[in-house]
Amino acid sequence: MTIGVPRHQHFDKKRLLLAAGTVALAGLPMLGQATAAPQTTPQELQYEVATVKLNNTGCCTSSRATTDQMVLTNETLKNLVVLAFGVQPNQVTGPDWITKSRFDITGKFPPGTKYADRWRMLQKLLKDRFNLATHTGTQEMSGYSLQVAKTGFKLKPSEPGEASTSGGSQGSVYTFDAQKIPISTLTWELSDFLGEVVVDQTGLQGAYNFQLRWATNALPSEGSTSEPAPSVFTALQETLGLRLQHGKVQAPVIVIDHVEMPTEN
Repeated sequence: MTIGVPRHQHFDKKRLLLAAGTVALAGLPMLGQATAAPQTTPQELQYEVATVKLNNTGCCTSSRATTDQMVLTNETLKNLVVLAFGVQPNQVTGPDWITKSRFDITGKFPPGTKYADRWRMLQKLLKDRFNLATHTGTQEMSGYSLQVAKTGFKLKPSEPGEASTSGGSQGSVYTFDAQKIPISTLTWELSDFLGEVVVDQTGLQGAYNFQLRWATNALPSEGSTSEPAPSVFTALQETLGLRLQHGKVQAPVIVIDHVEMPTEN
């Protein structure tokens, strides 16, 4: 499958300190080699077949899934950890190179595999192919808490189904179209836009369908006739009945204790 549609960069945030010493440079399968997964217990979810390749093209970052495979293109290792563990970029601590080297990964899974299990399979791949070792902790940091506004939450849960999102920055307007997603997915998108961690304190369960539109810092294009967008804070309150409160928040963090840079030989 060829991926050619650029995706706005979510992950180039502040780089943090290496939690454990030197990065080793050996001991992994050859990049680009398809490796059939060994027999495993049900608890050890992993792709049936996976490939990992270095990407030096400079274009284009994307993540897509079909009914039987995940295709991740031009992703940094930090991107991959964020996706695999379901955290935000500011919640990952690791060596500097995890934001620089980029990879293409394809992982095949059985049709009907649950959405969350696909990312657990990515965790297993990172452990096997990058010798990734991590531990979790909690850290106080500057950020936002997402809360239900005094006016109350405005949406009803959606019917079950496959989750999807689309959108991003389009000049002076940022759009986010969500289908059947939990509120935790929205916090990730808000964190990307605001540049700080966003913690879900809504207490809301279930998945929701909605469309958001808010203003960026960019100036409208000359001759634009589109309606001016509200601020992200106003859009959240008017469309969803949610509010952002800035301050110190307690957020989980993923600390990379050890990781190896794959080599081509």
